[in-house]
Amino acid sequence: MSNALIVIDVQNDFCPGGALAVPEGDAVVPVINAMMDQFDSVILTQDWHPAGHSSFASSHPGKAPYELTEMFYGAQVLWPDHCVQGSAGAAFHADLRTDADLILRKGFRPAIDSYSAFFENDRRTPTGLEGYLRSRGITDLTLVGLATDFCVHYSAVDAARLGFGATVALGACRGIDLDGSMVAASEAMATAGVTLLPA
Repeated sequence: MSNALIVIDVQNDFCPGGALAVPEGDAVVPVINAMMDQFDSVILTQDWHPAGHSSFASSHPGKAPYELTEMFYGAQVLWPDHCVQGSAGAAFHADLRTDADLILRKGFRPAIDSYSAFFENDRRTPTGLEGYLRSRGITDLTLVGLATDFCVHYSAVDAARLGFGATVALGACRGIDLDGSMVAASEAMATAGVTLLPA
């Protein structure tokens, strides 16, 4: 047991028709499903926000989706309401294989967002994923899913920073590209030592 596929947030709200749809987000599903049997372990992450989450623009009077605001932990993009706990939008895409070893829910603390599968956005509060991987003896991670420039990016950089071998399979990811965020994410991942497999 040494390698794991980390499938980031392949949920209805991030797919076409969802509240925070990533262009062609559903196109990753068959690609990811086909990859799963190549790994010792498969871990799915799931954005899991309470209603009225602090990252929702609707929680900030006068603010619109995709504006920046300052939180106690720094700058935060304000998003449309999405992936509310128990909602259809928070469910995994219906065609995604969910026979995983672990489903990790993140973003459930009302006052703080969580892009990374490893840490909340304060960069300090752990999700527990690192400990799980260490206890399983997993050393190498391949990350896929949604969205390339936010949750995949932050997860991959944290994986490399924590000493895991980190690879992002870009053909199994799709991005939002908010104000140049795709280029910035690619540069940040490369600088952190993440291997980027071209689409």
